[in-house]
Amino acid sequence: MCYSAQITAHYKKFVRQHGAIMGLKEFTELLLADSKKKGKGRMPKAMEEWFRDADSPQERDIWSLIQAQRQVRELELQQEMFKQAKRLADAERSLQTKSTKKAQDDQRIARSKVEKLRGDLADLRRHETQARDFRFFPGNYAPLLVAENDQLVVYPMRYQCRLPGWTETIERKYPGTYNARRDSLAKSWSLLFGHQHGLLIVDTFYENVQGADGKNQVLQFTPRTGEPMLVPCLWNRSVDPRGEEPDLLSFAAITDEPEPEVAATGHDRTIINLKPEHVQAWLHPDPDQLDEQYRILDDRQHPYYEWQEAA
Repeated sequence: MCYSAQITAHYKKFVRQHGAIMGLKEFTELLLADSKKKGKGRMPKAMEEWFRDADSPQERDIWSLIQAQRQVRELELQQEMFKQAKRLADAERSLQTKSTKKAQDDQRIARSKVEKLRGDLADLRRHETQARDFRFFPGNYAPLLVAENDQLVVYPMRYQCRLPGWTETIERKYPGTYNARRDSLAKSWSLLFGHQHGLLIVDTFYENVQGADGKNQVLQFTPRTGEPMLVPCLWNRSVDPRGEEPDLLSFAAITDEPEPEVAATGHDRTIINLKPEHVQAWLHPDPDQLDEQYRILDDRQHPYYEWQEAA
């Protein structure tokens, strides 16, 4: 399974080269809904930064929403910082008169939280992007390239697919739907495979692997070629039957048997990496020609994936 990944820093360049447009309405709806949920479905900071140098009035409105969210978040962090700083000061005063386990625990926990909050505030305020700003996890939003009405569009989509006919309650029973196994496409994913295909462009991906000591390790895999990975995905648009919530756009990345170097680390799956010449055919599937879609998935790129333990 693909535990997490980093969208490529060249995403907007790729989008321009393919003549795609941004789904600005969907970005706006996501940010408005995200404000109500207090960042529950957050998108990577790098995606937000796309709108800093906005060109159109709608893009400038999106950037204003992002700034407003960041101001709210900064206030929340400052309030928590004040709370933890007071807790730390109280604990240190207490320790001057009497050493107790509670005071020691309060001192340790508060000091750790203050340090983390300082880092969170610094991350929120900085303008220059860093590698971690491009990373997303299951439940987060990432940019997916899809074809609708003969137009390529980039939508912000949740990395965990809600299948057609599912409700939020059903979805909770199947938390692993951020990946779709190639050998299950004609079964569990039959309502999407051959119908709603998308493309995710990433530079690197991460997997959970059991180390020699039996403990979990997070490994980072990156193509030795340095080229972005073109990851085939399936996606869905879930409509609220009551009309009270915006559409939920969600997707899953397709995985298959691991590449040899990935298998050697102890992991049993790898996301598929399409060849560039198959992108248009993948994004415009014919549901009556599934054999052609399987051929595209099988005729994939096989770069050597160098790995390292994630920081």
